[in-house]
Amino acid sequence: MAPPEGSGNRFELLVQNVTDYAIYMLSPDGVIVSWNAGARRFKGYEADEILGRHFSCFYPEEDRLAGLPSRALKTAAREGRFEAEGWRIRKDGSRFWAHVVIDAIREADGELIGFAKITRDLTERREAQLALEEARETIFQAQKMDAIGKLTGGVAHDFNNLLAVIVGSLDLAKQRLATGADVSRYIDNAMTAAERGATLTQRMLAFARKQELKLQSVDCMALVRDMADLLRATLGAGVVIETRFPLHLSAAHADPAQLELALVNLAINARDAMPEGGRIVIEGAEDSPPPGRRPDPQAGRYIRLSVVDEGEGMDAATLERAREPFFTTKGVGKGTGLGLSMVHGFAEQCGGSLVIASQPGQGTTVSLWLPVASDAAAEEAAEAIDVLALPGAEPMVILAVDDDDLVLTNTAGMLEELGHTVFLATSGADALRVLEQGSVDLVVTDFAMPGMNGMQLAEEIEGRLPGLPVIIITGFAELPPNMTRRPRLDKPFKQVELARMVTAATRGGGKIVRLAPQPDDL
Repeated sequence: MAPPEGSGNRFELLVQNVTDYAIYMLSPDGVIVSWNAGARRFKGYEADEILGRHFSCFYPEEDRLAGLPSRALKTAAREGRFEAEGWRIRKDGSRFWAHVVIDAIREADGELIGFAKITRDLTERREAQLALEEARETIFQAQKMDAIGKLTGGVAHDFNNLLAVIVGSLDLAKQRLATGADVSRYIDNAMTAAERGATLTQRMLAFARKQELKLQSVDCMALVRDMADLLRATLGAGVVIETRFPLHLSAAHADPAQLELALVNLAINARDAMPEGGRIVIEGAEDSPPPGRRPDPQAGRYIRLSVVDEGEGMDAATLERAREPFFTTKGVGKGTGLGLSMVHGFAEQCGGSLVIASQPGQGTTVSLWLPVASDAAAEEAAEAIDVLALPGAEPMVILAVDDDDLVLTNTAGMLEELGHTVFLATSGADALRVLEQGSVDLVVTDFAMPGMNGMQLAEEIEGRLPGLPVIIITGFAELPPNMTRRPRLDKPFKQVELARMVTAATRGGGKIVRLAPQPDDL
């Protein structure tokens, strides 16, 4: 059907009078051959000023030098269409943000006769988007600062309490020591406060999900049984602890030390929910979680460890926010709000989840869902080095490396008390010079040092003295992946933990040593 007479003229008139889009034609080599009202409005050129010029004049100089105009035409000729956004230049030299479409125009036989180019000015929209992104960033920064403020307030309160105990106890011990009095009570107080500080740091790392977990097969019934004394001492006499476990329970895939910490946190929350005292039930079962709460749809077998209290319970609003970082119902200065966040982060790192069920006046049940350990994990745990079963290390020559003099002196003192001869170095380069002057049996180095870190030092030692064992001490939660093959001791540590690591590193045949808290460490 032929178009109505005069329809071509009407269509051309329509295109010429469109003002919201710049619509014009290009010759096959990019010369402008038509110009409409929208092009005149966007770009400022009258038709007689622009016709016959190459369309590259609209591009910024850097884009012309990069060859963008010719690439646009080549793409349109090859693929039939080119589309992009970018800066374009008006007659007065000002820039505007344009959305550009170039369509190839061909004869019926396929011959290229030119291009149709449509440009839309998106400057206002882009500025609005940038303003929105800036507003979002401002809100995000405000939220982050609010979170940091809450964290700083809670942590500062807790750490100041701990430091008050440590400083006060050591000050009293120093005074009593001068008169020959017994100072063991003050030393014990300082040690207990320091251990609580280490636990608080672990909570923050777990909240950030940055702690390195040592996942292995864990006998949950034995772990809870061994925690009995710790829980009684922590929770006080006003709480009755009851355990409910089946006759047999499969092992869970988790980090035993972090699992202990998680259960202690849940038990403390349960106690705080019962100001007048009451009963806390710790129960375990092998189960498949309901579909709506399944932590991992690919896995079906989980160990469910639940801590049940008879306390006040939570309403729906509180329950909704219970796992949020820094959220706490304990009042200002009475907690960081990291307890449940820590447990939640730990459970997810293990491949599980945290589920909370509660109603006002009916208590709360908090359940840790942990994957059942695979047979391979159980075998690996069985093959792990039993550090306590190893005989004590013979006196050795040990090189201790740390850029912090206080930490270096403390580490060296622990090693010397164990009967070892210790050389000191305050940097990686210093350590290499010491190794050139004489032989040592073991190197104990800090990870974070300027110039050459502990891992780089260990690599250098391996190249120069293959087989010389190196223990890396760190306060970092995450280390490079190739660090996992080297013995690692996390700060803070006790002398007994350092002794176990030294023994394992020199007699463990190069295996990775997993150190779980021992009864005498609690």
